[in-house]
Amino acid sequence: MTDTDPAEPPDGPPGTSPDPAPGELPTIAPRLRDLRRRSGLTLETAARRVGLSPAHLSRLETGRRQPSLPMLLTLARTYGTTVSDLLGETAPERDPILRAGRTDPSEAGGWTYWTVGGAGRAMQALRVHVPQRAQGELVRVHPGEEWLYVLKGRLRLTLGEAVHVLDPGDAAHFDSLTPHRIAAASRGGTELLFVHTLLQSGAAELCLGDGTPRRGL
Repeated sequence: MTDTDPAEPPDGPPGTSPDPAPGELPTIAPRLRDLRRRSGLTLETAARRVGLSPAHLSRLETGRRQPSLPMLLTLARTYGTTVSDLLGETAPERDPILRAGRTDPSEAGGWTYWTVGGAGRAMQALRVHVPQRAQGELVRVHPGEEWLYVLKGRLRLTLGEAVHVLDPGDAAHFDSLTPHRIAAASRGGTELLFVHTLLQSGAAELCLGDGTPRRGL
C-alpha cells in the first residue's frame, strides 16, 4: 500500500480529463494528496472510496489529470471538506455579531421564528414562538441533535413515549433520531431558543413544517 503511480490506460475514466486547458481549474494536486494523507488513507483505499483506480487518483495528485466537477464533489465528500476548500478558495469573513432588529420574523405551520445564528454554520439557532395548538400532533424523526431553552410560557416536549413539561429556564438536549413533538402547554403560547445541527435543512423544513402530520423529516 504505497503512493506509487501504477500503469493505467491512456484514456482514463469518465470522472477525469487528460489535458485540461490552462487556467481551467486551479492546481489542486498538492491539496488532494495532503487531504488524503491527513485522512490516514492509502492511495488504494482512497481510490476505492472515490471509485477510481489507484493509478488515476495518483495522476490527479500529481497534476497529470484534472478532476471534473462531479469528481471534485466526490473527492470533497471522501475527505470531509468542500469543493471550495479543495480549490483553495478563501471563505469570506463572517460577522460573528447579529444585532437585534436586523432579522425579520418568518412563519411556518403557525410558528413564528427569527434566525439568531450565522448562515453556513454547522448548526442553526432560532428564537421561536409556538402558539397553543400549533402542530400539536406533528412527530419528527431526522438525523442531528437539538437543544432548546424555554424563555416564556410552558412547553410540552414528547420524546419517544415520554412527555415532559418545561417551564421558563428549563432546557432540553436530545438526539433528533428520537421521535419528538414540540407543543405549547400554556394559553399564550411558548417562546424558546432553539438550536439544531442539521445544516442542510431550512428552519421551516426541519423544525416547523406545514402543519401536516408526517414522520421522517
